[in-house]
Amino acid sequence: MLSTYQYPKYDYVRPPEQSGAVKNRYPVVVVGAGPVGLAAAIELAQSGVQVVLLDDDDTVSVGSRGVCYAKRTLEVLDRLGLGEPCMDKGVSWNVGRTFFREQEVYNFNLLPQADHKRPGMINLQQYYLEEFEVKRAQELPNLDLRFKNKVVSVAPQGDGATLQVETPDGIYSLETDWLVVADGARSGIRRLMALDIEGKIFKDRFLIADVVMKADFPHERWFWFDPPFHPGQSVLLHRQADNVYRIDFQLGWDADPEEEKKPEKVIPRIKAMLGDDREFELEWVSVYTFQCRRMNAFTHGHVLFVGDAAHQVSPFGARGANSGIQDTDNLCWKLKLVVEGKAPPELLDTYSEERVFAAEENLLNSTRSTDFITPKSKTSLTFRNAVLSLAREHAFARALVNSGRLSVPSYLTESRLNTPDDGSFTGDMVPGASMDDAPMRQAGQDVWLLDQVGQRFCLLVYVNDPASLSLDALAQLKGLASAASGSGSALALDVVLVSPTQTTAADLTLLQDHTNRFAERFDAQDGTAYLIRPDQHVTARWRAFDAAQVQAALARATCNLQ
Repeated sequence: MLSTYQYPKYDYVRPPEQSGAVKNRYPVVVVGAGPVGLAAAIELAQSGVQVVLLDDDDTVSVGSRGVCYAKRTLEVLDRLGLGEPCMDKGVSWNVGRTFFREQEVYNFNLLPQADHKRPGMINLQQYYLEEFEVKRAQELPNLDLRFKNKVVSVAPQGDGATLQVETPDGIYSLETDWLVVADGARSGIRRLMALDIEGKIFKDRFLIADVVMKADFPHERWFWFDPPFHPGQSVLLHRQADNVYRIDFQLGWDADPEEEKKPEKVIPRIKAMLGDDREFELEWVSVYTFQCRRMNAFTHGHVLFVGDAAHQVSPFGARGANSGIQDTDNLCWKLKLVVEGKAPPELLDTYSEERVFAAEENLLNSTRSTDFITPKSKTSLTFRNAVLSLAREHAFARALVNSGRLSVPSYLTESRLNTPDDGSFTGDMVPGASMDDAPMRQAGQDVWLLDQVGQRFCLLVYVNDPASLSLDALAQLKGLASAASGSGSALALDVVLVSPTQTTAADLTLLQDHTNRFAERFDAQDGTAYLIRPDQHVTARWRAFDAAQVQAALARATCNLQ
């Protein structure tokens, strides 16, 4: 098969513990250098936490695997220093089209609003993302990335865990205060700890074919139900980088996975779809089975599970890698505060609470998509085909079409870290929501809101005219910022004024809402204040700024409320 990608081989380096070094205990050890484990290690390391990352391989994932990365994930990757290389290499898209037999019956736009920095989705082979992440990880001095280091034993303890790690030089012992497990769907550590993962395995199989070809297909997602080139089944097409196209063919449960992966079986399917005149070459072929499963809890003492190690969904909807990276985005700021002694370990319980909620949401949507794509009875098939036929002309039926509800961030509205509203608001920026982006200006330069917010708590205060702020309000705002910037146990808090006017802000950061998008999306009026978590989720909002209320909300958001 053709290969458009040269897989890197990363050097194995003898661990210091096997070279006579005394230290073998670290604040955090992450296991698994896939997209999720790398994201966790990078975020922790760049925020100042010393991390060891272990992986049993010495290269990136083989094949495209995870392909679609959603807007929310791109925003997380921006904060990790990875957004630009992913955007430069990936294929951006917003529009998806659904076909029934030979006709289009439905289409959608993931980003109907203007003025967002990132698109609704990009397509990028997983090996590129991992390569970019490894490069970023190797730039961080307090991140020790160890290839060919396989965990063979885990002994959880009350204050951490002890690992036995196998390398080409033998086995050594490693201790950690906190263990982050990102070793995938077949998690060896989950198995070593005898922890269950529960859910449903669907009786259907899909063939993945990565095909290299030159084609003028638009940058869109195309999904077919019962197409003439693959009758009675479903097909999905995505364009990736390097003229590689990802095609998913539904096979049915009775298909033999090993037989179906053979080129003599794959190539006729692709020719039936593309026509005999289209030149193409195979790059990678795989067969997968739908799974919708999760652990009951993602935290087990000082062992924390993320990504596919904690939950698995069917690939339709792009909820796998996206939800895993959002796991790390939720976990790492909390873990940093706990490691630094600025929050109690109880804060990590909210990681499990919030991300179990998100996983349940993903599992529900994934199960519904799977049931619609692969009907299990004649009645279900009749209903589905009737919906698809009606969708051509009737809007109510389009809402029922389900070729994979695509990944969106969860609204953590029930989180105990939120402070309830004490005023009336409209719009989507409720406590628990991930922030919308907006174009801004700072000191005359065009910037994006989300690039100015993140990694620390941030108080955004909207004022019509910063010059009209009272001396008392200014003193309170500057007091919050200066208290947080000091040393010791104080929580870091950025204070940012947002205003439609361009003026000075008395030693406070000022963003100009020159397009009015912030005011529109956040229902902001003069005096409105938003407290934002380090993962860019809204945690509190008020119609008028009050320093005591901000401090109480900050304490609640970190489980420090007495």
